[in-house]
Amino acid sequence: MTQVSTPNPAAAARIRWLAAPSQRAWLEQAIAHPDLVLIDHAHCERKAAGVALQLMFRYPSDAALALALSPLAREELEHFEQVVALLQRRGGALRPLAPPPYGAGLAKAVQRQEPQRLLDSLLVAGLIEARSHERMALLAAHSPEPELRALYAALLASEARHFGLYWVLAEQRWPRPQLVARLEQLASLEASLLAELHPEPRMHS
Repeated sequence: MTQVSTPNPAAAARIRWLAAPSQRAWLEQAIAHPDLVLIDHAHCERKAAGVALQLMFRYPSDAALALALSPLAREELEHFEQVVALLQRRGGALRPLAPPPYGAGLAKAVQRQEPQRLLDSLLVAGLIEARSHERMALLAAHSPEPELRALYAALLASEARHFGLYWVLAEQRWPRPQLVARLEQLASLEASLLAELHPEPRMHS
């Protein structure tokens, strides 16, 4: 397995959404299976676009929400196309992958009654984007392949904007103390879902 330097926990600490940094074992696993991570990354970008669209359709009277999420959805689909194009250039192809428990575990934590459902949906989406940002930064810094380092580095700024946007949308609708308290709960859950490494590498495993 490729040896990499130990990820700096301070890097994750700077992403204030996250309760804990990614494990070194995840990075080593991801670097050892780059095309599998690319396939999963493509699925993640498509799902992220779907989340934004789902929120737009679920809350059709919230024009500000729709206007903020529409460009985000388009950008996620552009990223999906970028990742698939790179995968194809490398001789790979998009295919279904068994998902890790991460997404389902976070979805289960979303409260079903409004307005808490919207709050949790925004925070969970932001947490997923924040973890994507952290892990893309690790891959951009440590991948031995220049084309992969370039891809992940190019996507970093947009991932940062995305989790920032979800925070702004939540902050526009709820008082900050309530947001912080709920985010701490969900971030703790998010970190616990990553505590046990999935048998196969995923962007969120």
